[in-house]
Amino acid sequence: MFEQTFRNIDNLLYKDAGADSELDYIEQTSWILFLRYLHQLEDERNDKAALKGKTYNYILDKKFRWNVWAAPKSPDGKIDHHKALTGKDLVEFVDNKLFPYLAEFKEKSVDNPKSIEYKIGEIFTELKNKIKSGYNLREVIELIDELPFGSSADKHELSHLYETKIKNMGNAGRNGGQYYTPRPLIRAIINIINPKIGEKIYDPACGSAGFLCEAFQYMFDNMDKTTSNLKTLQDDTFFGKEKKNLAYIIGIMNMILHGIDAPNILHTNTLAENLRDIQEKDRYNVILANPPFGGKERPEVQQNFEIKTGETAFLFLQHIIKSLKAGGRAGIVIKNTFLSNSDNASVSLRKYLLDYCNLHTILDMPSGTFLGAGVKTVVLFFTKGEPTKKIWYYQFTPGRSLGKTSLLNDNDLSDFISLSSSKKITENSWLVDIKNIDETTFDLSVKNPNRKEETDQREPREILSEMKTLNKETEQILNSISKLI
Repeated sequence: MFEQTFRNIDNLLYKDAGADSELDYIEQTSWILFLRYLHQLEDERNDKAALKGKTYNYILDKKFRWNVWAAPKSPDGKIDHHKALTGKDLVEFVDNKLFPYLAEFKEKSVDNPKSIEYKIGEIFTELKNKIKSGYNLREVIELIDELPFGSSADKHELSHLYETKIKNMGNAGRNGGQYYTPRPLIRAIINIINPKIGEKIYDPACGSAGFLCEAFQYMFDNMDKTTSNLKTLQDDTFFGKEKKNLAYIIGIMNMILHGIDAPNILHTNTLAENLRDIQEKDRYNVILANPPFGGKERPEVQQNFEIKTGETAFLFLQHIIKSLKAGGRAGIVIKNTFLSNSDNASVSLRKYLLDYCNLHTILDMPSGTFLGAGVKTVVLFFTKGEPTKKIWYYQFTPGRSLGKTSLLNDNDLSDFISLSSSKKITENSWLVDIKNIDETTFDLSVKNPNRKEETDQREPREILSEMKTLNKETEQILNSISKLI
């Protein structure tokens, strides 16, 4: 039922003039799903209040509630088409009344950004309805109205389908892939980090909230199901920040479908925060992230960091180290070029990481891990508060080419997980003593001593991109010198 419903929704959006790709499909499905969920949440709260003899104050005014404008029902429980808006009237109501009304919640709740009211305002401030045909919109609404949200089994199936839609965005162009980290890789990282109840988990570039959703499931499965633990898990465990509008609503919706009622995701540019302003109360026990790479931050943003660089991922890594509590643990996906780049910022950052954190494990991933990205990545596992002494490397070799027809799966990384605690040396794993690292370059390149010496395995476009960057830096330096002469 669920899968067919989503397929029918996509078919309707495909025929609409306002939705152009998978990105638009999931964006438009998400805001309608959110309002359907909100209606369910409010009804459940009303029922609980009634059982206690109390009155529940609805968040939304009556005319903006789902069962009034979207799905008014006749006594037989079916949509009352005499009351339900459709065609031009429906689009005008959504665009000119519903969205402006919901956007106002951001200002009304500005002092409480963790509240569901603030989330409503954030979502509908940034998004707009792109469905041009009121008849298509009416059909989409009715399909979503039929989806059951009540049981945990329903939510589980919905979350699975939603994850599939997120993954499909990676094939949709317009940088859709940036929102999706392969879930088997996320689960392996979480397994190694082993977050526990009572710890605060943070992703500073959470995208579709894959790390937070999988961490929630891992912790839920491995904890005592007491009332106190469940409340802690819901309210005070998972935190994220996201800059992009679409990713923000997808992350919110994804966490809701995974069982987190009021996600603690802030819509903000993490890198705009000054590192010097981070205090102990702002720090976390666990940080899990796949920060965006390749971006070029402006000079004023770089001023927030000790090590100045335009590379987005390197700024995020500094933020992550600063945001960890002493003894805090991190699992971070980053381009493998971080290990060997020879520019001053890269060298300084590697030294900083080795001096202030125990970088105990590096997982080397092959090309094809990330659909559409074509880059090689590594996962850095480190603990803050003590310098690195030895690094255990594991070079994952799947024995096949990863891609659309051969995706990464959970079994692929089982050997890595089983060996990680013992740091066993095998054909694919080895130890490097930090004393043997070159103290001028702090080069941490993946060089498996159990195999023949490997050549640079980067994609040609990666090498060309680095050459262009270095050429620009050289040009800037020469221009600065010429001005001084």
